[in-house]
Amino acid sequence: MAAKRTYLDWNATAPLLAEAREAMLSALSLPGNASSVHVEGRAARAAIDRARDKVAALVGAKPANVVFTSGATEAANLVLTPDFRMGRSALKVSKSYVSSIEHPALREGGRFAKDDVVEIPVTAAGVVDLDALAALLAAHDMTAGLPLVAVMFANNESGIVQPVAEVAALTRKAGGVFVCDAVQAAGRVPVSIEAIGADFLILSAHKIGGPKGAGALVSRGEAMMPAPLLRGGGHEKGHRAGTENIAAIAGFGAAAEYQLQNLEARVASLQFRRDRLESAMRRICPDVIVHGADGPRLPNTSFFSVPGLKSETGQIAFDLEGVALSAGSACSSGKVGESHVLAAMGFDPKLGALRASIGPETSDEEIDHAIAAFERLLARLNRQGAAA
Repeated sequence: MAAKRTYLDWNATAPLLAEAREAMLSALSLPGNASSVHVEGRAARAAIDRARDKVAALVGAKPANVVFTSGATEAANLVLTPDFRMGRSALKVSKSYVSSIEHPALREGGRFAKDDVVEIPVTAAGVVDLDALAALLAAHDMTAGLPLVAVMFANNESGIVQPVAEVAALTRKAGGVFVCDAVQAAGRVPVSIEAIGADFLILSAHKIGGPKGAGALVSRGEAMMPAPLLRGGGHEKGHRAGTENIAAIAGFGAAAEYQLQNLEARVASLQFRRDRLESAMRRICPDVIVHGADGPRLPNTSFFSVPGLKSETGQIAFDLEGVALSAGSACSSGKVGESHVLAAMGFDPKLGALRASIGPETSDEEIDHAIAAFERLLARLNRQGAAA
């Protein structure tokens, strides 16, 4: 009999939804190229259009403003560029202002030169420092080009929700472009590109139960768009060349449609289970630090540190107990080490931290399994401390 496993790493990737799998299998049977004008081609195009409608609905956008990509990283590299167009006219963006807790795909700066990427600090609470951002934008040289600001809706490690509407307002006042990474938020909390006031949103299919290898850049309007990253044919209205991955896009659409249904009830269920896990951890280890617990967070995410427990040790120990969780972002080439998010919040960068992230299918029994694993881990840690 296989050992019992509990999956608490939904922020890294969510298991593929049955609805997404069925949509992908159906799309795989379509023989046509979506750029062809014959019946088979039009059927393939229709599958993409249906998915585009569903992804747009998830974030309150217009379907025409959804550009499909191979994932969130490609979407980030597409939009993080000095070269935009406003209609047919060139639009220069001179600097990118990126928060210090962003995902590596945005912290790298995309197509901006390293010297043109400016870091926005965060507070000890893990929230973007709005005063610092306002000062940076006030000092920006508009004669060189517009500022581009990139801040995530919710942090992928801590789950801490950022004041994105306020960031959007500051950026708009400065005449800049606001890019919001909504990868972790979409499908877990309500997301509206209009309510945020973002110019662009970045999305990923596999975070919401769709397939790996699909993502989207969603714009609020059609007039202002980044220069293409991939050039060639006129696919995606010329914004992203290459024959579309119809199956992955169809799965993305099905997942988006699923996540929009009964979202409020799922949020309450996720938060209840996360809070039960954290309450048990505090009972077992009163010294546990739950990062961001005093502010708004994603309902499914718990980012915690146990004094004396290294990230690597904790992750391996949980895995041996049959519990899959992570030591932060899963997008750093498998490396486990110091968290740039904790460092940005002012913690000792050597402080270990683990991320437990749950999903709608996480059961009470799985939460119990994780609690029992945590208790055994702490017992071993205490014995080792007593013997030292």
